Amino acid sequence: MWLAYYTREMGMRRAAVLLSALVLWSAAFAAGAQSWPARPVKIIVPFAAGGPADIYARAVAEKLQGALGQPFVVEDKPGGGAIVGTDFVAKSPADGYTLLMMSNTHTVNESLMPNKPFALSRDFVPVAPINYSDLVMVVHPSVAAKSVAEFIALAKTQPGKLNYASSGPGTPYHMAGELFKSMAGVDIVHVPYKGSSGARTDILGGQVQMMFDAITTMASNVQAGKLKALGTSGKVRSTVLPDVPTVSEAGVPGYDAVIWLGIMAPAGTPKAVVDRLNAEIRKIVEAPEMKSAWDKQGAVAMSMSPDEFGHFMREDIEKWARVVKVSGAKADR
Repeated sequence: MWLAYYTREMGMRRAAVLLSALVLWSAAFAAGAQSWPARPVKIIVPFAAGGPADIYARAVAEKLQGALGQPFVVEDKPGGGAIVGTDFVAKSPADGYTLLMMSNTHTVNESLMPNKPFALSRDFVPVAPINYSDLVMVVHPSVAAKSVAEFIALAKTQPGKLNYASSGPGTPYHMAGELFKSMAGVDIVHVPYKGSSGARTDILGGQVQMMFDAITTMASNVQAGKLKALGTSGKVRSTVLPDVPTVSEAGVPGYDAVIWLGIMAPAGTPKAVVDRLNAEIRKIVEAPEMKSAWDKQGAVAMSMSPDEFGHFMREDIEKWARVVKVSGAKADR
């Protein structure tokens, strides 16, 4: 009887100690979240410098620094189709001091690269979207096509002879090409590059015939007459290239492919930190001066709660999984 009483007493004491420790930990955790940020925050961009993700990460980082009183440092970690930088963030402490600038490359990679070392739903928590931009379908002046319809007709007379460049497998530029191929019923060859700069250099030089690229970076080449713009990829015409029809209205009804950007954090990041980041980012992207500046660049601000952003990403994952399956796209081509 005494032994039973002693055992029960010890069990209750252990439980009390554990409960006290849990309460103290929770209080410290909450206090840490409320005091965030207390030091510089890194935003990892898993793409090459100079592209849309890098440019808009720096624009948002500057505003966040002003709003939250701590440096927000953008660090480019390209490689492996966005795998290198993304995996770095997935393995970082979930304390709100390492964030990921992601794009729909990540939602494509969920089906294109199923064996990657992380999964969006498991290893990350959605914070906030940033913006989306239409792409533009451009061809070298030597290509005998002045419209989307003429390009399709040309491709059908030369199956497997024409090619298109992209900044790498799984990128929005790659998948825009695969979506075009499947919807237009043409056989054109994908030529992947290790970044957009090499792809742009070669289409300007005529080494490749066609490319889907961000309007924000390709419009100047179109306006200078260095490339021909056949169509833009969104649902409506671009404000930057208003005289260029959408691919949908120019010959591929229903075509829609954009590049969008957003912020994610490692899974387990305190909800208070995620909610505060979301609130500050929404203020930034909804500001009239930011909307006006981005409109001139062909970018449209996106504003969602973390839950809404998570739902948006799940739908995008499903969309590109269908395209990957139908097109037979592979991570190495």
